[in-house]
Amino acid sequence: MLTAFARAFKTPDLRKKLLFTLAIIVVYRVGTHIPIPGVDYRNVQTCIDNAQANQGLFGLVNMFSGGALLQITIFALGIMPYITASIILQLLTVVIPRLEALKKEGQAGTAKITQYTRYLTIALAILQGTGLVATARSGALFSGCPVASQIVPDQSIFVTITMVITMTAGTAAVMWLGELITDRGIGNGMSILMFISIAATFPSALWAIKKQGTLAGGWIEFGTVILVGLVMVGLVVFVEQAQRRIPVQYAKRMIGRRSYGGTSTYIPLKVNQAGVIPVIFASSLLYIPALIAQFAGGNSGWKTWIEQHFVKGDHPYYIITYFLLIVFFAFFYVAISFNPEEVADNMKKYGGFIPGIRAGRPTAEYLSYVLNRITWPGSLYLGLIALVPTMALVGFGANQNFPFGGTSILIIVGVGLETVKQIESQLQQRNYEGFLR
Repeated sequence: MLTAFARAFKTPDLRKKLLFTLAIIVVYRVGTHIPIPGVDYRNVQTCIDNAQANQGLFGLVNMFSGGALLQITIFALGIMPYITASIILQLLTVVIPRLEALKKEGQAGTAKITQYTRYLTIALAILQGTGLVATARSGALFSGCPVASQIVPDQSIFVTITMVITMTAGTAAVMWLGELITDRGIGNGMSILMFISIAATFPSALWAIKKQGTLAGGWIEFGTVILVGLVMVGLVVFVEQAQRRIPVQYAKRMIGRRSYGGTSTYIPLKVNQAGVIPVIFASSLLYIPALIAQFAGGNSGWKTWIEQHFVKGDHPYYIITYFLLIVFFAFFYVAISFNPEEVADNMKKYGGFIPGIRAGRPTAEYLSYVLNRITWPGSLYLGLIALVPTMALVGFGANQNFPFGGTSILIIVGVGLETVKQIESQLQQRNYEGFLR
């Protein structure tokens, strides 16, 4: 594998792509440390150093921004608005006929949907930037910090608008950097930036666990977390690569004197067909009650109940609700992203059939049956992986941004596997051996 990496750098055009990607990553990481105008950087650092700073309601967005959110930098929103816009457009494609027609138009339709995604990303960045500025001004961004209300000393309208515009421009720049990696780098630009954002938080999170540990100076807890992380990576790789291959046979057709078809292939149905989307949906949905309770005034009964049961991740109500939401969204996302009737119609149109299954409606019913069967273990696997941070909260007293959490591991392993496959395919196109012999 190391030899394959050396060959990748020896290939001139592939070396240029790798170096260009690394340069973009450096620019992205530099931007995550440049504070926006109007923010008192010393007070921000004081609150970040506070023990309660990493246990707020913004842990998920902070993870996707590589820690830039809580530092309120120009890339504070990170790649999250683009991810949200992409998910929304993907869901709307099933609902809006115009978007569904664009999706079927090929490259031209995909380019149009991408343009819509960019516009929606800017709109979401303005909305999220306004919310972040309002939260920072009120002091709710760092609950328990004595100088939280002094993070934005000047709360005039001009300074507020400047802060929102700066963060929106930062989001547009992040989106542009991701597209540069896709066009001129090794591909998967947005995914690579997401990978870098999550991986950047690992060293500090691991060292925090070591500092909080009590056994052998914290090294026992540190080693245990590393071991659990390696086991989780192996499990995620195993499940992410697992798939059910449904055989498909194409009938032989004679057109003139030539014979077409007669080939055998298969439909790969992944065990985890939904990817990390259900975990993101469930996490975002569970943040809403706690967010409403945080901004609500007074000490009403419903606010106290939410703070007791849905703010801390180690409460049984929170754990059960989180698990059930992940299972539900796994089935929901698979149902809207894979259409068995459309697949069955395309197979019938081109003379394909599943051996032993009649073409048309019986094929669609069979695909739906198989998909439901493999989605159950996939959804349960997602739920168990996502509960690892919760178990860490109970076992190690870690914060909710536990480094080997379900969302981070799923994204890092998925993006890592896809990037390695892309580099390997480019190596094999040049008659070199790939990473896996």
